Amino acid sequence: MTDATPLRPTPLAIERHRLDNGLAVVLHRDPSLPLVAVNLWYHTGSKNERRGKTGFAHLFEHMLFQGSAHVGANEHFRYVQSVGGVANGSTWFDRTNYYETLPSSSLELGLWLESDRMGFLLPGMTQEKLETQRQVVMNERRQRVDNQPYGRAGERLWELLFPAEHPYSWPVIGAMEDIEAATLDDVNEFFATWYVPDNAVLTLAGDFEPARAMDLIQRYFGDIPRGARPRPPVENLEARATGERFDVVTDRVQLERLYLAYEIPAYGTREWYGADLLAQVFAGGKASRLYRDLVYERELAQSISCYALPTEAAGSFHLTATARPGTSLATLERAVDEHLAAAAAAPPEPAELERVRNRLLTGYFAELQTLDRRADLLSQFTTYFDRPEDLAGEIATYLEIERGEVQAVAARLRPENRARLWVEPARERAADAIDASVETVSVPSVPAA
Repeated sequence: MTDATPLRPTPLAIERHRLDNGLAVVLHRDPSLPLVAVNLWYHTGSKNERRGKTGFAHLFEHMLFQGSAHVGANEHFRYVQSVGGVANGSTWFDRTNYYETLPSSSLELGLWLESDRMGFLLPGMTQEKLETQRQVVMNERRQRVDNQPYGRAGERLWELLFPAEHPYSWPVIGAMEDIEAATLDDVNEFFATWYVPDNAVLTLAGDFEPARAMDLIQRYFGDIPRGARPRPPVENLEARATGERFDVVTDRVQLERLYLAYEIPAYGTREWYGADLLAQVFAGGKASRLYRDLVYERELAQSISCYALPTEAAGSFHLTATARPGTSLATLERAVDEHLAAAAAAPPEPAELERVRNRLLTGYFAELQTLDRRADLLSQFTTYFDRPEDLAGEIATYLEIERGEVQAVAARLRPENRARLWVEPARERAADAIDASVETVSVPSVPAA
């Protein structure tokens, strides 16, 4: 790739620190704007739950905005908004993060708010708050999963991709019955185990003086004790499903949809980056193989998407295709399998790989333009690899992956070891209409006809 070197980024200027209580600190100073991003990652997500006790990580994302010993319920948002800032949080399989973007003059406010809920959340926890947020989360599940077109399909695909004992097999948002059954003691135990400084990364990015920032971090976080409870290891990470797993889900949708998923090596491995490039070869924009053939030329699909998910314990490669009216899922799946076989048989052309590299890198550099995303990525690389400096090195990996490595990734996406899911429109029954719930019908694996 002769013209790739100008795309290589200048490594970000960062400082690394670790407080005596184990809190990892990453500082990235950029005074170009009078803003500062405060980003806190806890190395806990749905992966750290167990079946029958799911949804706790996501429930905590909500609970942490309900006040602590010195901050009232919903006051966190009020404080941040009063200075013109924004705040939010998110939950994933492997982590939960919280973040604020503030005027640089309000850095101390952001640090105080985050430290107060890390160190003093439990004194402000009440049964009433738990009940309120339990209902909020249950309604969120109804809106985003149970009553959303194709909403249940994603969960069912993960159930097929991993065996029931694997921690990626249950949904991040949790099962409704587990959320209903959560007790205040359960919540307190989860917080005391995982929401501790020696299981967290604090990143600042923006306009601040590093020495003063460290003084403030020491003042607000330094006295919070390390976790007193041992963090249990995540169990069953090596559990694997074998053979092809196939299911049909009926839903209140108008168009049929095909889902394919394959387990791949975990995020951070060279193979994972090869899979990310392959996903762009297949469905990275309108010039990609599947989009050009299945959407434009043969008009079998309404839409195509393909991606490699950056999960920590095991990666996954997903391909989703929505059929055009009049196209059967069997026909669509057969056409997709032709492309999978072709990618396994021959590497991408040099010009094609160049295009998808540039597309990935353009998006990557666009993300780095915002302070909040830079801070989040630095927290990510510190949490997963203890190497925030690898944020810049990731670009080099994309540039170094060779055509044969992309082909090798495609060759491991074998039909005999994947999760397949068809979503079909619910039909009127003879006696009555399909009710509002999604019906799942398991059927034996059959060749596409």
